[in-house]
Amino acid sequence: MTLLPPPVRRLAAWCVVALLVTGVVAVGVWLCITFKTAVTPVLLALLGVALLRPMHLRLVRMGMHRSLAAALTCLGVVAVFGGAGYVVVHALIDTGDQILGSLKQAGQDLAGRFGPAGTSLEDLASNARELLAKFGGTAASGVITGLSVVGEVLATGVLALLLMFFFLRDAHRAAATLRSLAPRGAGDTVEATARRAFEAVEGFMRGTTFIALIDAVCITVGLLVLRVPGAVGLGALVFVGAYIPYLGAFISGAVAVLVAFAERGWFIGLWAVGVVLAVQVLEGHVLQPVIQSRTVQMHPAVVMLAITAGASVAGILGMLLSVPLTAAAFGVVSQTRARYAGAGAEPESPE
Repeated sequence: MTLLPPPVRRLAAWCVVALLVTGVVAVGVWLCITFKTAVTPVLLALLGVALLRPMHLRLVRMGMHRSLAAALTCLGVVAVFGGAGYVVVHALIDTGDQILGSLKQAGQDLAGRFGPAGTSLEDLASNARELLAKFGGTAASGVITGLSVVGEVLATGVLALLLMFFFLRDAHRAAATLRSLAPRGAGDTVEATARRAFEAVEGFMRGTTFIALIDAVCITVGLLVLRVPGAVGLGALVFVGAYIPYLGAFISGAVAVLVAFAERGWFIGLWAVGVVLAVQVLEGHVLQPVIQSRTVQMHPAVVMLAITAGASVAGILGMLLSVPLTAAAFGVVSQTRARYAGAGAEPESPE
């Protein structure tokens, strides 16, 4: 190595570091896929803690015991998210056939004007109707596969709820636990890095939930004013899709526009386009900078790559989890850079 010039040695060192990091990441992903039954509830519980920790802390400051505060927080999760989930599912079920029928009609209209593109949309709507019917029939008939899927989802949800209870109750011990597991002399670094990663996920979850609610309300009101059929179901679709940044908002907005075109004609459809674009502009230029200004800012290209990687690894669940995990990774990188930059800065010499 001493025979090589310094630039080549530095390049070789960085290549070794890149290979080591890639290997560690690959092993970590493989372990997560292998033990996904245990990893998924842990990640869901951490996302729940990131979203609801302020509520738990407020109850503790009011003098409530930590266990009781954690239990009430979890019950609040079941009540609020269970009720919201019921409303969303009920709205989608009530208007699902109408939305799919409108998409099919839009596909027929587009096929008459643009050819194959509209035909593909019509086929997609027809296939979606058939898939939903088959899935519903399978779940209703009690086939073993359908029951196993339902049981796995329920078990994952219950385990995530129990883990969230323990994480909330024992959150004040997390720093001491990390310090005990860290190598000697690295306790401060590990704790600071973990805090920064959790703060990034915390900010992402709170900001995304608030933005999703505002987007869903604005688009629902706009579609109701335009008297577009299935406005509530389309608004529920917008709320769910907002947890997949950029891609989810684009797909849900496109569905709303196509339904408006099919059911209310081109004039109302163009107004629906204006409503969706106005909400997207409001989100991109007002809500995102103001609400998520204290979180890790990620470039849209990075977000899209994270969503694509998550989808390839774990499907829809991977798409939902990929962005918060990427935010945590950016938080770790930001904290590491800040710490090493501070350590590398030389103190000013006294004059």
